[in-house]
Amino acid sequence: MCNMTMHIVKGVYTTSKKPKKKKKAEKVSFSAMELEWRKYNKDMRKSHCHNLQFATLKDYIEYRSSKSKKFTKEFKEYVPEKTYERKQHKYASIPPTATDISFSKPERPEYTGDYIVGIATMHKSNSVPVGRDDNPKDYSTMRRN
Repeated sequence: MCNMTMHIVKGVYTTSKKPKKKKKAEKVSFSAMELEWRKYNKDMRKSHCHNLQFATLKDYIEYRSSKSKKFTKEFKEYVPEKTYERKQHKYASIPPTATDISFSKPERPEYTGDYIVGIATMHKSNSVPVGRDDNPKDYSTMRRN
């Protein structure tokens, strides 16, 4: 014997229920509709939506009965009024008359004397210049003075 159960599949609905019918609009008296119209306009002014107010009661009644298409807007393509342009100044990088001024990289200084004989390495890879009159035993025992 096989037990079959019905499961609700996502996206699938039953067809046993009938769709709900729209409720008919209640008939409202003329004086009650006028009070609603005034209250609606007052609420629109409070919320700073002056363009959504209705000038006449007839327009408001058409709006309430869904016959009015007052608030549909047409598409307008945006065209900027004025584009912003930054003012750019052009500066010459080198004055054309300045021939005596050198903007090149300075030459690297080099030792050309004869006092320094070599370089000794002390603790922690500290390089120390060795002079002609220095005692080499000081560097081998890592003495500074």
